[in-house]
Amino acid sequence: MCTEPPEMPKKLPKLVELLTSKTPEMYKPAVAHAVFPPLATHLCDVRFTYTDQVEHEATLMNCLMAGTGAGKGCIDEPIRHIMADIKHRDEENERREAEWKKDCQKKGANKDKLLRPEGLIIQIIDPDMTKPALVTRMDEAEGHFVYVKLNELDLFEQLKGQTGKQHFQLMCLAFDTNAEYGQTRIGTQSVTARPMCRFNWNACTTILKGRRFFGRVLTDGPISRINFCTIPKQEIGSQQPIYGKYDIAFDEALKPYIDNLVSARGLIDCPQAYKLAKKLQQECAEFAQLSQSDTYWNLSFRACVIAWLKACVLFVANGQKWEKSIEDFVRWSLNYDLWCKMAFFGEDIERAENGDNARVNKPGPQNLLELLPDNFTLEDANRVRRQQGMDTEKTGNMISTWKKRQYVVQMADGSFQKSDKYKTKKYE
Repeated sequence: MCTEPPEMPKKLPKLVELLTSKTPEMYKPAVAHAVFPPLATHLCDVRFTYTDQVEHEATLMNCLMAGTGAGKGCIDEPIRHIMADIKHRDEENERREAEWKKDCQKKGANKDKLLRPEGLIIQIIDPDMTKPALVTRMDEAEGHFVYVKLNELDLFEQLKGQTGKQHFQLMCLAFDTNAEYGQTRIGTQSVTARPMCRFNWNACTTILKGRRFFGRVLTDGPISRINFCTIPKQEIGSQQPIYGKYDIAFDEALKPYIDNLVSARGLIDCPQAYKLAKKLQQECAEFAQLSQSDTYWNLSFRACVIAWLKACVLFVANGQKWEKSIEDFVRWSLNYDLWCKMAFFGEDIERAENGDNARVNKPGPQNLLELLPDNFTLEDANRVRRQQGMDTEKTGNMISTWKKRQYVVQMADGSFQKSDKYKTKKYE
């Protein structure tokens, strides 16, 4: 795995091209990832069938991890414009809610107190949310997603509860299919509800804070369910980045895509996204075999689901028409997400799973076959594994798998040679 994240494709899907059009070049990858939770929040009662025949809604969560002063605010304006229509409707319902609260205060404990108004769909929630408030918003959302943008990831800690981990449980439930989120209280004035957990979000944090935040749940599931992105560190003395203007023309160009998302309903079939998911799964399996990284392999399962959901969102936003550029973009998005996860958490996850003997000498897995010469011996393979902090007991199994996948062929003298099939295929 390279020391820098994968380079974004030059040819982007039209919607991503639009949403990054006002963004300085150095911030485009971060914005290209961060726009998906707010886009997906516009979908209601829309489902897609994954390769395991399980139906998913567009459950997308994004965390931007970058250094102090790196420019994490680059995602603010694109998200604000994407969410403008929802914010406008929310403001009207918030006004109705506020009037109801005033009327309730006037009546005090009067038995004729007004019932809570119906149709109070409020999707954008405050960063200082409490669990009862979040449950109420989900319960009244009528199948819509609720959404929050957190400028600091640790604002989630307001939901951590008595166990200290309820906010992490929420992240897991938000991704999982048909998961409920709620609470049961005895008091008549307390919130008692268990709605479906439809919760998309964006958050920002520094790399150090992010690693500390997730440090207690490295193997518990939240990391694999979240889409991560970053902003590479800039050289000292770099020129100030200049943004474009988010004007009326930008909003007018964005509106048809938003309308397509809002009007969609039901189970939507996207055969191109389904085939792409199969390809991405195979590509991850190949890299995992070549790198012998269990951590990469385990993280790739849900990363492929996240990438596939992005393809589905783009398909719906584009009027349920496929663009060739979606495949290259989604593949890049998957590889970028996995690069971030391995770079930020890979070493810590390996420590947590394997103890202090885990290899911690680099930010991510490497293709072991690439580290070997075209012709190599069993001892060469053992040496490479030792250099990567791996045991040599599984060397035979590794080479046997390479042979089955036709990456190598065994020579008459017992040595091995990289196959023509492997040499003609590029592995990153």
